[in-house]
Amino acid sequence: MDIVISGASGLIGTALSASLRAQGHRPIALVRRTPKSGADEIAWSPTDRSIDAVSLEGIDAVVHLAGAGIGDKKWSDERKAILLESRTVGTRLLCEALAGLNAKPSVLVSASGIGYYGSQGDTELTEAHPAGDGFLADVCVQWEAAATPASDADIRTAFARTSVVMSEVGGTLKKQLLLFKLGLGGRFGPGDQWLSWISLADQVRAIEFLIHNDVSGPVNLCSPNPVTNLSFTKTLGSVLKRPTLIPVPLFGPKLLFGSEFVEELILASQKGSPSVLTQAGFSFEDPNLEPALRRMLGKQE
Repeated sequence: MDIVISGASGLIGTALSASLRAQGHRPIALVRRTPKSGADEIAWSPTDRSIDAVSLEGIDAVVHLAGAGIGDKKWSDERKAILLESRTVGTRLLCEALAGLNAKPSVLVSASGIGYYGSQGDTELTEAHPAGDGFLADVCVQWEAAATPASDADIRTAFARTSVVMSEVGGTLKKQLLLFKLGLGGRFGPGDQWLSWISLADQVRAIEFLIHNDVSGPVNLCSPNPVTNLSFTKTLGSVLKRPTLIPVPLFGPKLLFGSEFVEELILASQKGSPSVLTQAGFSFEDPNLEPALRRMLGKQE
């Protein structure tokens, strides 16, 4: 299959491209520059509202992952506008181009986030749960709505509502490893807030599953076994054989990233359930946190 990927150079896109290539598929990257000669690349520029639609003709599938990093910088008004527009503008541009093709792809897997549900305490969040409150929930609602041109054109569209992707090579886990290795890791806030997570390996496998199986609409990409922040902290500390007794003061993150950032990314409670995936027959390789962390970090007992 010829599979176009936006955000192909990111953590998930890089791993997905490698996996697809190993299976004999042809991943084609959407790039914001002139494509390299002989490379499997297609030019686009969401900023300029331009895309090489001719080169999209006849592709088999699209995986849309592009968007500015949610947790990279403080949420100023300017940054929040970038986070929203990098998702909605690019999604709309791509989906309008796909809808106008003569030979359309059979499927679009378009990224979204577990933040769609907002902070919901101990409530189990299946795909049937309505959108919550807050900035991230609003972003996810508009992000998914921007893909309407594709679904209206009868392209099977699945929204990958991704949770925290666990990987030793990037993302949240990599950022936390040094602190935990130094014995400075600890719970955030009360520690009873739920964390929905998925290993990078299962994230890639789930996207591939959505490409090849007749699944559409919202799909939670998260382990069937979410953990509380306190449980995550203790588990990572145990795997690394480091103490995790002292809570992390919140004034530091609030100073660096702002109170809204902390409330929605660190203290929000999201107990996700991958009900659509499991009902469709997907099987997780990393359903439980501790063995997943041990595998990733080479800390087998």
